[in-house]
Amino acid sequence: MTPRKKALVTGGGTGIGRSAVLALAKAGYDVAINYASSAQAAQAVATEAQALGSQTLLLQCDVSDDAAVRQMLAKVGDAFGHLDTLVNNAGTTATWKVKDLESLKIDEWDRTFAVNVRGNFQVSRAAVPLLRKSKAQGGQPSIVNTASIVGLRPGPQPLPYAASKAAVVSLTKMLAWNLGPDIRVNAVAPGWMEGDWMERMLGDKYEPLMTARAKTTPLKRCVTADDVAEVMLNLIQGMRFVTGEVVVIDGGFTSST
Repeated sequence: MTPRKKALVTGGGTGIGRSAVLALAKAGYDVAINYASSAQAAQAVATEAQALGSQTLLLQCDVSDDAAVRQMLAKVGDAFGHLDTLVNNAGTTATWKVKDLESLKIDEWDRTFAVNVRGNFQVSRAAVPLLRKSKAQGGQPSIVNTASIVGLRPGPQPLPYAASKAAVVSLTKMLAWNLGPDIRVNAVAPGWMEGDWMERMLGDKYEPLMTARAKTTPLKRCVTADDVAEVMLNLIQGMRFVTGEVVVIDGGFTSST
């Protein structure tokens, strides 16, 4: 029997992270599931992954805390021995009133960058030794980061969130340069995505705005978390000569506007 590969997904309890965990489990991976506060959701997805044959490891950790991140990766190393892939998906955002710069709170700006950018780097850095162990064993280790379409073009999203995702795009390219040829690093940039995240962002305008966006999208719907996980899995398992790239997942919206 072929040994199961090993993965770590940050922010793995909900949304894209949940879909990534389940996609990896279906593809034959054991998965370490990181969460910050969504303990119940993380346990639920772990149960689903186990039903698919995956060995899971639940890890509560704020990725902005470097000491906690290093402890988390030590636990992954103890349990799995190595990592074949890392999905950096943990993220947060800030609140603001559109086009009102004074409505932004600087502590929320700092928190957004601490999680979305510094956290991404800290987890990647701590995971490198385990990813290199996969390479030494003949594997093809890779990192996939969750960016966003708002990191590539302006929109109504909170400034710190959009700016942090632009930083993730740059970080992806720099990590690819620094970690090649042993470890590939790519990112995905979802467009407007169905689900809780956009419901919180759009409030009572969620349904009409998402419907309008779908109508102006060539594929006539908005992206789902499962769509994003499918692309992530393709970047992880295939595309062996692709690194430092950002794959936009928006059904063709940005290419047609």
